[in-house]
Amino acid sequence: MEELQIIGQRIPKIDAIDKVTGRAKYIQDWKLPGMLYGKILYSKYAHARITHIDISRAEKLPGVRAILTGDLIPPLRFGFYKDNTPLKAGKVCSYRDEVAAVAAVDPEIAREALSLIEVTYSPLPPVFDPEEAMLENAPLIHEDHKTNVLKMPWKLICGDVDEARKNSAFVAQDRFKATWVTHCCLGTSGCVADFDLRNNLTLYSNTQIPSLAQKDFLEFLKGLGVTDSRVRIIQTSIGGAFGSKLDTYAYEYIAILLAHKTRKPVKILFDRQEEFKATSTRQPAIIDIAQGCTREGKLTFRDITMILDNGAYTSWGATTPSVMMMPISSLYKVPNVRYIAKCVYTNNTYSQAMRGYGNPQATFAIESQIDILAGQAGIDPCEFRLINSNQPGETSPQGFKITTCGLEACLQAVAKDLNWKEKHGQGNKRGVGMASLIHVGGGARVYKSDGCGAIIKMDDFGRVDVFTGATEMGQGSDTVIAQIVAEELGIRTADVNIINNDTDVCPWDVGAHASRTTFVAGNAALGAAQKIKEQILTLAALELEVNRKDLGMKDRKVFVQGNPDRFLPLEKILRKAHYSNQGQMIMAEYFYDPANENLDREFKGNLSMTYAFGAHGVEVEVDEESGKVKILNYVAAHDVGRAINPMLLEGQVYGGVTMGVGYALTEQLIIHKGEVMNPNFRDYKLLTCKDRIPIKTIVVETNDQDGPFGAKGIGEPGCVPTAPAIANAVFDAIGVRIKDLPITPEKIVAALKSKNKAL
Repeated sequence: MEELQIIGQRIPKIDAIDKVTGRAKYIQDWKLPGMLYGKILYSKYAHARITHIDISRAEKLPGVRAILTGDLIPPLRFGFYKDNTPLKAGKVCSYRDEVAAVAAVDPEIAREALSLIEVTYSPLPPVFDPEEAMLENAPLIHEDHKTNVLKMPWKLICGDVDEARKNSAFVAQDRFKATWVTHCCLGTSGCVADFDLRNNLTLYSNTQIPSLAQKDFLEFLKGLGVTDSRVRIIQTSIGGAFGSKLDTYAYEYIAILLAHKTRKPVKILFDRQEEFKATSTRQPAIIDIAQGCTREGKLTFRDITMILDNGAYTSWGATTPSVMMMPISSLYKVPNVRYIAKCVYTNNTYSQAMRGYGNPQATFAIESQIDILAGQAGIDPCEFRLINSNQPGETSPQGFKITTCGLEACLQAVAKDLNWKEKHGQGNKRGVGMASLIHVGGGARVYKSDGCGAIIKMDDFGRVDVFTGATEMGQGSDTVIAQIVAEELGIRTADVNIINNDTDVCPWDVGAHASRTTFVAGNAALGAAQKIKEQILTLAALELEVNRKDLGMKDRKVFVQGNPDRFLPLEKILRKAHYSNQGQMIMAEYFYDPANENLDREFKGNLSMTYAFGAHGVEVEVDEESGKVKILNYVAAHDVGRAINPMLLEGQVYGGVTMGVGYALTEQLIIHKGEVMNPNFRDYKLLTCKDRIPIKTIVVETNDQDGPFGAKGIGEPGCVPTAPAIANAVFDAIGVRIKDLPITPEKIVAALKSKNKAL
């Protein structure tokens, strides 16, 4: 690979100093003159008619400036399926339904006002099980929808699964389940809505989709009759997102409504309990899966039906089956694939995007069963995976074009590091397991555009301002973009200033999702930097009286290649360009929209420009008496294309693995009859620093042809194969297979008892 100066350096995050010194401004810190505080009253029932709301006592409370209910606002709908309203009128469908909202001069008065609002309900029969919700006589969550099954027919057919099944030497068939987990961002959700005297809206928000949110709120204002207004999104520092801020939400619309009514800025900020109860989760799933193989271990088919609990309303969780198709169709070489999924309304909380976007659920089932199938065929699970490993240059049954692929190298690296051949199959309460992954690494075309814009302005001193549509939400995108621009222009990372937080000045971007920022925003910044470089080299060629193609940029100089003593300082070129007659500013813009494809009507097409691959391996020790699983060693190998910043990349993997281990072993949002029972960090079992896991990261570089300097996106893959790797290791240790997450000590003890009874 080409030797580079800045790319590949372990440069600390450029926004870290502000964060560790308290200078970074989160939504919790924002306060505007005259600002009011909004609070939301939620439903007391999972399913009920609202027969009456009395706000008279709350209105009389001193300090209250506005009270809204569903009957007092226009019936405007929002969300992916347009089945949700900011405040509910007539009926509630879940405990998190917003029934009324208050704006007051301080949060305490707003909270007290909520207690004075009297709501009368008439309970309706609820349904909490998605399989029961599909029965003919099940209560309808939305009567006008006529059915509880969403009209989104997720169906992928490749080849002839039935024929392949008949001809398979071995077939495994199982049911797996994945439950609710939530993002657990340290920074809770919130916003401040503010109208000026011309009805222009400014929304201060920790959203991860500023450009798309701007569009949603503009449409909402039109629905309110507020036309010809501007919407400006000012993105605050984001204290964690992981997909939780990928949509627009009822609380944001409520803040807008309250601000419009009072003509004052209104802030709504969730407390921790609200964050657990009123934000959306990862999609729970019931997965029926069958896979087959030949006697030699070659996969013959994969057949999956899936039921997803949609909850009462529809956010992006209902579209996770589109991403689930990726591992289902394209993890390993599988010639015949069938996948059918249904999203079903229930009276539970509704789900949305969460890191991995459906991939962790699907991979848990696929990779757990790969071990089962390998066992039937009598082939070592690592060898089985290598037999079926994806290869560069192949096109998967769904139409994914695999340009570069380091899966084989990842599997071999994990096996070597775990000492797999010696440790696997010993069954002495210690076991090793592994699992593979595929994920989008070069954008994911969900909308008409999958692009991102960048504008670069260079001053007279060789320093640049980069205006990017990218969202920095802790993943290090500011630093990675700065490194890309610095490398291209031969300057220092410290010379690059990133501006990314204001839709009035930053170009459009489709949002931070699908592990796309390094690839898409990085290519946008690289394209703009290349234009800047061209301008500078053209100016320098005139001064040095050489061909422009003979020039290079390095160490803040433009030099003649092959004659490094002949150079011009960058500042001199820039000042001369500025101060000459008919002078010029050195500026450039670039919009990068990858040449990937929307999936067609059969859900086929090249969704991403490139795909990230990886393999994780884990060694565990299981206490058969308590059922407790101890992780002794964890190895995560990833094909990253090229590591722009290995330190930040490792941080992404550490965070992803830790999130994945929580998903595998401890985390569960306990929902009983629609109500969240553990809305706090005491009862929601998030891993803490005391649970530190010994993680080793292995970087496999394949230098992707389309990535900025060869890089692929790597934000989500770290959490994808963790649960099946651990499930496989537990089976290797004690011989029991847990098929529903999380793998708790209670489930292990119960499974051991069943196993011993059967002996």
